[in-house]
Amino acid sequence: MSTELIVPTLGESITEATVSKWLKNIGDNFEADEPLVEIETDKITVEVPAPHAGSLKEIKVSEGTDVEIGGILGILNESKGKTPSPKKTENKEEIIKEEVKAVKVETKSLSAKSSPSARKIAEENNIKLEDVTSSRSDGRINKEDVVSHLSSSNKTTNNIGEREEVVKMSKIRQTISKRLKEAQNTAAILTTFNEIDMSKVMEIRKSKNQEFQSRYEVKLGFMSFFVKAVVKSLQEYPAVNAEIKDENIIYKNHFDIGIAVGTEKGLVVPILKDADQLSFGEIETKIIDLSTKAKDGTLTMDDLTGGTFTISNGGVYGSMLSTPIINRPQSGILGMHNIQKRAVVVNDEIVIRPMMYVALSYDHRIIDGKESVGFLVKVKELLEDPSELVLGI
Repeated sequence: MSTELIVPTLGESITEATVSKWLKNIGDNFEADEPLVEIETDKITVEVPAPHAGSLKEIKVSEGTDVEIGGILGILNESKGKTPSPKKTENKEEIIKEEVKAVKVETKSLSAKSSPSARKIAEENNIKLEDVTSSRSDGRINKEDVVSHLSSSNKTTNNIGEREEVVKMSKIRQTISKRLKEAQNTAAILTTFNEIDMSKVMEIRKSKNQEFQSRYEVKLGFMSFFVKAVVKSLQEYPAVNAEIKDENIIYKNHFDIGIAVGTEKGLVVPILKDADQLSFGEIETKIIDLSTKAKDGTLTMDDLTGGTFTISNGGVYGSMLSTPIINRPQSGILGMHNIQKRAVVVNDEIVIRPMMYVALSYDHRIIDGKESVGFLVKVKELLEDPSELVLGI
């Protein structure tokens, strides 16, 4: 009996995917729920599991080809039950089969402890996953581990002597390009700037970090302060948390903050759901979890769905100032930048303070200049005197 392997529904906004790698060859056997093929959408990479035990009869969509949601990926032969264990034999051919089976079991175990992108790079460069050292506490091998191993082994995929290399854009990169251009063409984007004295926040981090880490098992970072400040400012300036749909303005009474994360495949924006209800510790923990999943390629559609406002931290890359682009259909995005000691005037005296430039890009169709400036000033005030954030008043 044959069944069709279908592209699953991956989210309301996703209409197609690209087959990035078949994990089984025609004729290969598999168990129920075993991953058969890896597909890439504009947001995530997912593995499509087997609906039942059986074997791969036919591949309908080859690697690198686009397929619509609900499309047929391949044809499967269904097995009625598990294959009985072979009887012990001294036959040389049977012994070889048993050894191959053992290797397959070991490979499956290694696959379960590695991300799809890690396995793909390893296979393309003839690297054994057992030779790769994991940087994670749970022993799972991610893409960065394989790349690091590749670098240390002096192996490279670059073609030496070629002056140019043509590489097809990934589905994620194509969509990023399309959406950024759509944002510029659709929204009336303006950017307003300010600077923040980070002295008080840095003092709190220094004095409370050890206690904070003991309680929450994560370090106290800058992002939790910014998330808290943004939420309070959005509550005061609701238009910045709204969006335009047709001829209507939709004001959001929830605060789902997107945290822009750069990966080797491109920028993704996982969502910190109901950020107004989270403590500092919960915010830091969830951000680390989402960032790790983003870099491992294990984000789910739920992690990426929604979002009412976005924070982008270009400071981690050394950016001093930028004009971030709105993440449609949102109406605002806050850009953080690096912290530098600068001479500033305080109480008519020149002092040295750790300063950060911040930028708010906003859709002028819905947010007036007064609101945008007021929002950014509110963020500045909350971070320069974070007692309101810490005390929750």
